Amino acid sequence: MLKTIASLAAAALLFGASLGHAQTPVKIDLLTENFPPYNMAADGKNFARDENISGIAADIVREMFKRAGIDYTLTLRFPWERIYGMALEQPNYGVFVTARLPEREELFKWVGPIGPDDWVLLARGDSPINLTSLDQARQYNIGAYKGDAIAEHLDGQGLQPQLALRDQENVKKLIDGKIDLWATGDPAGRYLARQDGVTGLKRVLRFDSAELYLALNKQVADETVQKLQKALDQMRSEGVIDEINARYL
Repeated sequence: MLKTIASLAAAALLFGASLGHAQTPVKIDLLTENFPPYNMAADGKNFARDENISGIAADIVREMFKRAGIDYTLTLRFPWERIYGMALEQPNYGVFVTARLPEREELFKWVGPIGPDDWVLLARGDSPINLTSLDQARQYNIGAYKGDAIAEHLDGQGLQPQLALRDQENVKKLIDGKIDLWATGDPAGRYLARQDGVTGLKRVLRFDSAELYLALNKQVADETVQKLQKALDQMRSEGVIDEINARYL
């Protein structure tokens, strides 16, 4: 009898502990980079936390997590390759915004889309370059951002772009004539150039496009992903996404 009572008590304690663990809210550690107008540090530096991060995607993600009732931390770091790798390897980590591509599909769990990203080649306003296909760009020096999906795409096409650790470097290279074309996203590239006082860039070619997402580590619970997606869908249907975009564009 005493053994039975002891066994029941132990089972009750185990059940209570399991229930408590199940009810403990999971905190998601979110990582991002300087990628205006989607995400950016208030002071323009390569490290920021929480309220010191602004941008279209940052505002959308904050509201999405608030509606879903999921706790999170938000950190902006550099370089992109590092934070992408952390989200890929660390449980309950996520990274945004990143292009959802076929070769990445099975690497993460996805919430989105958060916004569009046209893949373009930009030239200086006085450039005589005119292109109708990506293949025609092979004769030119192309700058791209190391670790970015656009750079990976160009490399896969055999174009071998010159890679910069910061996309801002490509703005200066383009103006200084060190590269002929800048492979970047639109509107992100033009916004970034304006931050450096550069306007009037010429859009030579739009060669692809992608939708930008929040990418979550594969170990994040499906229920968490579903809550976030539902919150985002509600925001879109209520016009909240359009309102956030209008603040920056």
